[in-house]
This record gives sequence, C-alpha cells and structure tokens, in this order.
Amino acid sequence: MNTFKKKSLYAAVASIGTLGFAGAVQAVNVNADGLGQVLIYPYYTTQSVGGTTASYNSLLSVVNSTASAKAVKVRFIEGKNSREVLDFNLFLSMNDVWTAAVIPFGAGAGVFTVDHSCTVPLVSSSATSPTPFVNFAYAGDGGGDGLDRTKEGYIEIIEMGVVTGATAVGVTHTGGTGKDDSVPPCKAIDDASATANTTNPTGGLFGGISLINVLAGVDVSENAVALDNFRTTGKYDLPGDIKPDLRDVNPPVAVVFNGNAGVVSATGFAQNVDAVSALFMVNHVYNEFVLDAVTSSHTDWVLTMPTKRYYCTGGAVNYLFQRNLTTNSCDDVGLTIYDREEFTKTTPQGFSPPPPPGKVAGLCWEANVMLFNGPSLLGSVNTLTPTTTFPNGWADLAIPSVTKFDGAFAHYLPASAITTISLSGSTSTAPGTFFGLPIIGFQAQSFTNGNLNNNGTLVQANYAASFVHRFTRSITP
Repeated sequence: MNTFKKKSLYAAVASIGTLGFAGAVQAVNVNADGLGQVLIYPYYTTQSVGGTTASYNSLLSVVNSTASAKAVKVRFIEGKNSREVLDFNLFLSMNDVWTAAVIPFGAGAGVFTVDHSCTVPLVSSSATSPTPFVNFAYAGDGGGDGLDRTKEGYIEIIEMGVVTGATAVGVTHTGGTGKDDSVPPCKAIDDASATANTTNPTGGLFGGISLINVLAGVDVSENAVALDNFRTTGKYDLPGDIKPDLRDVNPPVAVVFNGNAGVVSATGFAQNVDAVSALFMVNHVYNEFVLDAVTSSHTDWVLTMPTKRYYCTGGAVNYLFQRNLTTNSCDDVGLTIYDREEFTKTTPQGFSPPPPPGKVAGLCWEANVMLFNGPSLLGSVNTLTPTTTFPNGWADLAIPSVTKFDGAFAHYLPASAITTISLSGSTSTAPGTFFGLPIIGFQAQSFTNGNLNNNGTLVQANYAASFVHRFTRSITP
C-alpha cells in the first residue's frame, strides 16, 4: 500500500505539468529536498538566558550548489513586527559557501563575516565591531523603539538571479594555492554592470543556522525552508533597495502537497504574496516537549509567520490575520497538552496566566517562542507561556476559525481556483480556501546534567536538540 501511494503521488505531481491550468509548471512550492531560490531561516537569536551573560550567537550559512554565480539579497528581520533590521546584496560564485555570525552588540545585535564572498555594502569582518542592526524600520510602530528588538527574529535570502560576464568573473574565487587564500577580486559589481549581467534565477540554494550558547552549553540547529520556482525572471535590485521580497513571487501560483488528499495547485489570489502564504497555511501544529526534573529539561517551540507583515499594515488588517499591531497583534489559538500516557488537559484560548484586561493570549508576534513552564531555553521575550504538570508529552496547537474586531472572518486565505489532483489521479477545480495561519518553525529542548566526573576530569554535560514541527492542513474544496 505504501508503494502504491508513493507511485500515485509521483503520478499526481507529474500530472501538474500536463493538466493545462495556467502557470502551474512555474508554481512556487516548498522544496522537500531543501533546495530553492528562496531560503527562510525560522529563527535567529542573540538573547541571553535567565538574565545572565550566557548569550546566544547565531551562525548562518548559505550554499550555492550550482555551477553558476548568483546574486542574492540577505535580509535580517526582527521578530515582533517583521521589520527589516539590515539587508545587503551577496554574491556567490559557483559551488560557493557564505558564512556569517549574528552576535550581541551594544543594546542590540549585529553581523560579521570572515568569509571572502563579495557583499555590497561591505559587511564587517570584526567580531568586536560587527555591522550593527538598526531600528529605522520599526521606530514608532507601537512595539517599542529600542535596539533590543533586533536581538531575535528570522532571516530571508532571496536569489535575484544568475550573474554572468564580468560580474561573474569578479565574484569568483581565484588566486592562491589553497582554499583558504583563494579570494574573489570583488570587481565589476557596480550597479550598472550587475544589473546588466543578472539573468534568470535557477535555484539550488540551501542553508542552515546554528544557535549556540557557549556558556550555557547549548547548540540548536535548524535548516532553512527552501522555496523553489519563486520567480522566472531575474532582476538585480540595488543595495539599499528593500526589494526583492516575498511579494515578488511570479507567477503567483502555489503548489502544495495536501497529505492523503493529493496535490493542490492554487491561483487567483487577492495579492501575490498569498501564493507564498498558501505554502505555509496550517490549522494544527504538533510537537513534543520534555520537562524532566532530573535533567532540568526545557522546551521551546519556535512559531514563525514569515508573511504576516504583508497583511497587518497601516490602520487595518485584512483577511487571514485577526489583529493589527498596537502593542501586540495576537491571533487566538487553542492548545491541548497530552502526556505520554494519553492523559490530556485543554487550556481555554491556549495559555496561562490569563492576559491583562482587554488583551488576549495567542500568537502575538511574527516570530513567536512558546515555552512550557519557562524559563525560555532560547532566552526569547516574544513568548507564549503555557503551563503543564506533565513532565513530558506532546501538544496540539490549533488555529480556529475566528472573527476580527469588525466581525469579518480571519484565519482563511481564498483562491479563485484550487485544482486538486488526488493520489488516484482524479482532478477537480473550484474556488476554494486555505484555513489556518502561515507557520514554520521547530522545537528545541535541552538537558542539563551539570558537571560530571569523567575519570577525574569534570565535564560540563549539557545537551540540546531540535525537531521540526508536524502540521495538518485544511483546504477546500
């Protein structure tokens, strides 16, 4: 039966290219193999743990697996209201890797790199004076103006296109006798040349990030979520330009694997970014937690909504999200917590202690961290705080259908044409809806054994692990 299902799925996916509905062959999708034109890193942090000096560094990498040089936009986004805190252009030669570190700096955070790949503007190579993150984009938005907001968030990397000609030569590692002294000249990457030499994107990027806290003895890794077929036409956006962003998906057609229902292709969205949101729309998030007293375990869930900023703008919030940002922009959720022996407790509206009068509990930020019983393993301040008496188990975070303050519905995403190809190969097309919220993320857990005696030598025995979330979807028809 399993073999039959796999063969049926492959047939269904292959059928997408032969059905004839508009643009499906060039539809944006989450690449299950981790390669794409767009990489979204669900979370970075430079927060400290428990008010101590044990701060996180976030070590980032991006790999160009192709035989072509590429221009990409690198964007760091704070976690409360998804405002940019820094972006720049990066050039990757063929088969290149670029690495960088996001570290605490002053009242906020900054980034530095000792990598030789070309960046415009030039990113600092000094750990003592990194390129600082800034608050220009979020000052006055109601979420606080301090640089402390730059200490946690998420990261986007978007391919602008393959670069050719003198630009490709100028960004390719050359010279030296070994890999460590082979550096690109970083020439011929002026705006005019780079614009003229940027051709269509081809994808093939992958990456990851390590959240490491040396003093706490914790290292949590996460893979970047890869979007493929994001757009068909290359365009070099100048340094200092906020473009490209997730609204530039082209064509705005989404392909989603919908479990046993088959493969879905959706078109006719109200705005282009809806095609990206559709890829992440889920109505349930599942994962485990560990709170064992013997190992002083902690568990955090990262729940990031990378398209939320495109729906909560100005003085109004449109479909999909429930509230705009004032001091927060919470979406109501429910949480059911199970232990490992099937016992369960359901928390109304999700969390305790109850919120202050006039406020609600829920997913209130763009990059949320749900911590069980606290304190936060990752040191986050963008938190949800459910409590439980269970020492371990699993939880079901449910995103219900709700109404907004004006009585309109939220937590839905309409499309004028949703074509479903079932595992058996049958097809149907009709207007439809994605229900839930666009969420990506992972669970992080830690185990602390303190100092153990290893043949007379004291060894700090702290450990950490991470696991991606599991989801369900609700798509009609």
